[in-house]
Amino acid sequence: MATKKKAAKPAETVTTVKGSLKLKSGKPAEVTSSKVAYEGPLFNVLKEQVKEPGLETGIGSVERDIIRHNGSVVILAVDESKSKKDPYVVVERQYRHAAGQFLYELPAGKVDAGEERLAAAKRELIEETGFRAKKWTKLSRYYASPGFLGEWMQVYLAEGLTLGDATPEADERIQLFLVPLSELLRLIEGGKIEDGKTILSVLLYARMKQARKKA
Repeated sequence: MATKKKAAKPAETVTTVKGSLKLKSGKPAEVTSSKVAYEGPLFNVLKEQVKEPGLETGIGSVERDIIRHNGSVVILAVDESKSKKDPYVVVERQYRHAAGQFLYELPAGKVDAGEERLAAAKRELIEETGFRAKKWTKLSRYYASPGFLGEWMQVYLAEGLTLGDATPEADERIQLFLVPLSELLRLIEGGKIEDGKTILSVLLYARMKQARKKA
């Protein structure tokens, strides 16, 4: 009678964390092959064979399709001139073909090759809205969809706004709104804002603002 083979155990099991989480990002996995499947003006798509951590013995590597992009910046532009308690936030209404609808979102844009991210944020804010800011603060960076998208986005808080002339690109049709923070939070909580970068940035800012108030 043939003996049954025991199933291979995964390299790592689920771990329950009690207390603070110690973050370990690790090192990039070994890429055994890589070829460009698509090359475009905004991004490239690569087809890669990768030896990812935790693979069972014998699997060797897995194939991944990855979008490579220079990265983007997100600008949370805040006007406290009328109210510090409930400041206005600069919001754009723009048609997004991939979503098939107009979205309400924070100003954002790509980082050009060799461009510093803060310089890109200042440029994008001027181009899309005409606003300039006296004070710039890094809030957070995040990966929007790391399963296939290598791009990461840097969020900046822009304060001390002055209005100038916008210079949007030829294919951009943007409507600008100054929305009270309280109204924007109400729309997010009600599921009316569907843009991820806007939800993340506004909620983080509101949390930080509340924390400063309690301190």
